[in-house]
Amino acid sequence: MPLPNRPPTRRVLVLVPSLLTCLLASLLAALPAGTVRAATAEAAEAADGLLVHYPLDRTGGGTTVTDVSGHARPATTMNGANHINRSLHGGDRHLKAQVRDFRLYDRVARDSAALDLGDTSSVTENLTLPATGPNGATITWSSGDEGVIGTSGAVSRPSPGSGPATVVLTATVTSGEASGRKEFTIIVPAESTVREKVAEAADALKIWDADDIRGNITLPRSGPHGTRISWKSTDGRTVTETGEVSRPAHGADPSRVRLTATVRLGDVQAKRRFDLTVRPLPRAEPYEGYLFGYFTGESTADGEQIYFAASRGDDPLHWDELNGARPVVTSTQGDKGVRDPFVIRSPEGDRFYLIATDLRIHGNGDWDAAQRTGSKNIEVWESTDLVHWSDQRHVRVAPDTAGNTWAPEAYYDDSLGAYVVFWASKLYDETDTGHTGDAYNRMMYATTRDFRTFTEPKVWKDPGYSVIDSTVIKNGDTYYRFTKDERNNTSSTPCSKFVIEEKSTRLLDTDWDFVSECIGKGDATTPGITQGEGPTVFKSNTEDKWYLFIDEFGRRGYVPFETTDLDSGRWTMSQDYALPSSPRHGTVVPITRAELDALRAHYGVVD
Repeated sequence: MPLPNRPPTRRVLVLVPSLLTCLLASLLAALPAGTVRAATAEAAEAADGLLVHYPLDRTGGGTTVTDVSGHARPATTMNGANHINRSLHGGDRHLKAQVRDFRLYDRVARDSAALDLGDTSSVTENLTLPATGPNGATITWSSGDEGVIGTSGAVSRPSPGSGPATVVLTATVTSGEASGRKEFTIIVPAESTVREKVAEAADALKIWDADDIRGNITLPRSGPHGTRISWKSTDGRTVTETGEVSRPAHGADPSRVRLTATVRLGDVQAKRRFDLTVRPLPRAEPYEGYLFGYFTGESTADGEQIYFAASRGDDPLHWDELNGARPVVTSTQGDKGVRDPFVIRSPEGDRFYLIATDLRIHGNGDWDAAQRTGSKNIEVWESTDLVHWSDQRHVRVAPDTAGNTWAPEAYYDDSLGAYVVFWASKLYDETDTGHTGDAYNRMMYATTRDFRTFTEPKVWKDPGYSVIDSTVIKNGDTYYRFTKDERNNTSSTPCSKFVIEEKSTRLLDTDWDFVSECIGKGDATTPGITQGEGPTVFKSNTEDKWYLFIDEFGRRGYVPFETTDLDSGRWTMSQDYALPSSPRHGTVVPITRAELDALRAHYGVVD
């Protein structure tokens, strides 16, 4: 496209013979297809792998363009304009560019330069050394001292008192006949003495929000270096030695409790004390409104962030968008995109957790990569009023074998005194470190008390094919679970791409009873949706009725359904509803009148 205010003349880049030989013969013919690319002047500078760089800002025919890459490969221009239309050919490789600033890069060298092992200034744990890189490249590793760091990443620290070891690890990235190298200098400190280990383990202990305790807390029984930890409480009725919390009644003064941790390793021990303030319970208030949290899709740059809408009074079918229909919470970590937001209220009522998928599809659209090499983390925020949110936490929950961590949700299990957090992950064979083989999504779970420390993940639902997007509600003694069947829709699987309902009396059962399937699917006489995912379920504040919002992905977004009998499995599309524009997979949360008013006052509503 010609630049503004410039005539649409063309500038031809003529490669001199020496450059043609060097560049096309040596690079285009030797490297895999797609190894060389052009970038505009606005692209981020990346010197690693830069082959040639022609700043095409000169005028006048016949001008020699200097190669500023440092490789001294000049080119000649003709017909002096400030852009080019040019094709380069090398066998079956083809590059066509129309740019003001012309650069060619060696992709393998750039992939090598992009390798990152994180902070290597004090490595005490085994390293994860990838065996494959972007675009199918192979990565091999060599170590300057395999007795300290092996080529598998295993770390053996020097004996106590011997000082740190410095080891150079070298990664060789190979793709076809091309290769690149990157070296990492690793500092491995010596093993600590027993006393140092105990002191380190004691220093590592943390009780979050010690001055604002509002629920059960995590008190670990073991620590680094194989240490064991025991706890004592000055008021076991308020805070037990296993972390259960009983808050003072509403209107009472806060309780002050001191916890003492004793850390042991062999005959050596150290103590650590924590002073806690346990807040009284909030006033019990009825729910008189709803909060709707959602994202709007991947078609816009800010669609994969978190949006809020507020109900019009106690009506769950009519909504006003908040904050000028702009994101309320945005991600600055991980993929810097968040989808599938889920909000849960604590059982005490005055703390909220917001969790979401760490995923950004806008700008790449690579769903396959997102499920092979996607994030193993979830994004977490917390609040005591739904208006002011904490800093974002990027928390690892999925195992090494997972290729993705999608649509996290949670439910509080009274029998555990903890939240059960569940999500979908494709699980690959342990030997498939590059996640190149076949896998399917299973529902996983872990438990937590604080959305900081999680138990080891386990499989929760695995029917032998891909399932995602579970959500749960409890009525009486029965849990009801709604999950998307992710299989491709065929004549033999007519309920694929729709939601299935199950029930159980135990949240962590792995075998739930079937209730119904194809929820929301319409026919000639019944209004419905053409496909559905991301269900969110909640109870009416005013009657024995439940609502199930289902995301008709690729079409309308959320569509509401309702029932008066969860056991029936019969859901009817709601009538006369006005949902926010483009709502995608999210959550509806019942809230009090004060919370509803505060949200509307703080964010404002869209007229």
